[in-house]
Amino acid sequence: MSQQLSWGILGTGNIAAKFASQLPRSKTGRLHAVASRALESAEKFGTTHKVPKRYDSYQALLDNPDVQAVYISLPNHLHAEWTIRCARAGKHILCEKPFTLNHAEAMTAIEAARRHGVFLMEAFMYRCHPVTADVARRVREGAIGQVKFIEARFSGTGQPNPQNYRWQNAAGGGGILDLGGYCLSMTRLLAGAALGLAGPAEPKQLKGAGHVGEYGVDEWAAATLRFEGDILANLYASQRVGAGSTVSVYGDRGRILLTNPWFPGRDGEPATFTLATDGQPPQEISVQAEVPLYALEADVLATGQITSPCMTWADTLGNMEALDLWRREIGLVFEPEKAPQPVGGRGIPAPTGSRQECRSHRTETAMTYGRVPGLDKPVSRLVLGTMNYIFRDVPHTAAMADHFFAHGGNCFDTAHLYGAGTAERLLGQWIRARDVRDEVVVIAKGASIPNCNPKALREQFLESLDRLGVEYADIYLMHRDNPDIPAGEFVDVLNELKDQGLLRAFGGSNWTIARIEEANAYAVAYAKTGFTASSPNFSLAVWNEEPWELCVTASDPASHDWYARTQLSLFAWSSQAGGMLTGRFKPEDRDNPEFKETVRVWFSDANFERLARAGQLAARKGVTSGQIALAYVLNQPLNLFALIGPHTIDEMNEALGAAAVKLTSEELRWLNLEDSARDTAAG
Repeated sequence: MSQQLSWGILGTGNIAAKFASQLPRSKTGRLHAVASRALESAEKFGTTHKVPKRYDSYQALLDNPDVQAVYISLPNHLHAEWTIRCARAGKHILCEKPFTLNHAEAMTAIEAARRHGVFLMEAFMYRCHPVTADVARRVREGAIGQVKFIEARFSGTGQPNPQNYRWQNAAGGGGILDLGGYCLSMTRLLAGAALGLAGPAEPKQLKGAGHVGEYGVDEWAAATLRFEGDILANLYASQRVGAGSTVSVYGDRGRILLTNPWFPGRDGEPATFTLATDGQPPQEISVQAEVPLYALEADVLATGQITSPCMTWADTLGNMEALDLWRREIGLVFEPEKAPQPVGGRGIPAPTGSRQECRSHRTETAMTYGRVPGLDKPVSRLVLGTMNYIFRDVPHTAAMADHFFAHGGNCFDTAHLYGAGTAERLLGQWIRARDVRDEVVVIAKGASIPNCNPKALREQFLESLDRLGVEYADIYLMHRDNPDIPAGEFVDVLNELKDQGLLRAFGGSNWTIARIEEANAYAVAYAKTGFTASSPNFSLAVWNEEPWELCVTASDPASHDWYARTQLSLFAWSSQAGGMLTGRFKPEDRDNPEFKETVRVWFSDANFERLARAGQLAARKGVTSGQIALAYVLNQPLNLFALIGPHTIDEMNEALGAAAVKLTSEELRWLNLEDSARDTAAG
């Protein structure tokens, strides 16, 4: 990155004007271009701020090769789209807050910056001023003792104006996104400092309230947060009711007060805060920056990195997650969040764009495919689960499914009981919006206990198709078995559904090998189609006891040999042992009540030894222990497909990377504690 950046600005509003007025005082930047939807506005702005190039479209500015960095100062609902477009154009980016409408869009935009290797920072300019770092340092060093309570306010007294995007639901208006993001970001920063963390802390609990007015945006809102160590915080954000704009931090030995936290040293003057400790008179502390506030944030791009410690990508994602929670508390949903957007909508890839990206990143993800008898299309070896924490709302579904599909994934696992049908509806909505039904493999599941019988199977399956909005399921798996019913009765009803064209292939999830053999023997005897798929647990880790009632594992040697011999399609769940094999847990977590289910099922000395070996092998291969654990599954001599349940795009990227990790048979045995392979695999 050059030390003298040529800037362009998207938008001509008040914040754009402030950035343009202070950029000449930065050490590293010069203003080269401005774009507006109306040339008249761009010309007026350009004349005022002496901008050489003026454009009547945002894309025209991006097409200018002389523009190296872009300041995005557009309405909130346009941030994700133009961040992605800037990244694809190879431009470095400062994007006004809120970074995007929600956490899902934020993941997508950050992934674009990562993929194209450009700098990206959410433009919380107060984070770039040294006074903020000074306050955080004093909190971390215990200047006011142990922090107990934080209060952050940002408010104004504007009147409703439907012409202003801040009052438009479709544009992501309201005080929570516009002002509450400041309060959240500062509170998380200071709580993290109080806890001695390297970065901001994430709230363990958030309770919110607010008033949504006639224009469908929040006009005033409040939130109470609880962090680790019972640090509490109160936040207030309003674009209608003035209640101050301050930050107070209370410890057991004093307090810190910032009376101008959001625009410190706005025009280059010193920024101040008050430090009051028990038994001492209050001190007013002054901190001077070298250049004005907006020039400071422009200069962060000169480091040569693609992210800034002032506001990291993880910090932005954490802030957007908390903003989502706050809005969810008051029931505020924006219009663009109600349906997956079509091509071009906020930069979400179209199906053709997704396939193109998949081809261009083959070496990065190395997706592989297998075949399931009865299907006329290949099936990706990685299968994206649709549990509630993955497909929790429309934006998150779009972000996760788009990314998976863009990187070669085409198989989605859902079930009648996931979110009482929410997962099926969200997946179906995405499939229709992207028009990819013929290219994806939909796994439907049903007939779970206590409704595991042929009659309930048919009823639930038809309801699943209706929720999904599809005419057939590629694969249907019975979620559980009912040994009290002959396997042939299930085979009969599944064949009836297949003959009606409602499914292509079927099998059982958590069916024992003996019951699968019973079902297939019946199918042979009566010239019917038998099971071609099974979905037990399969993992490097071995469970202590089943995680849920009537679960089946195939990790034991006898089951492994049977699946290797028959090559029955195996869809493995919990391949990373509920996160244990990612290194998330340590032996000392045994007594943590938060992890009691993981402890019950997966904690054992043998599994921690497997984790240690995965870590050793990961270090040799330059990957993570979680990737080694998933690669252990994918490298088995089985017709195996691994179900994955990533919460975020970052976690999905780790899983996608595992598809490229190759393990030898000696390494597989060594990982599984078959020590005869130790010398070869341990290196």
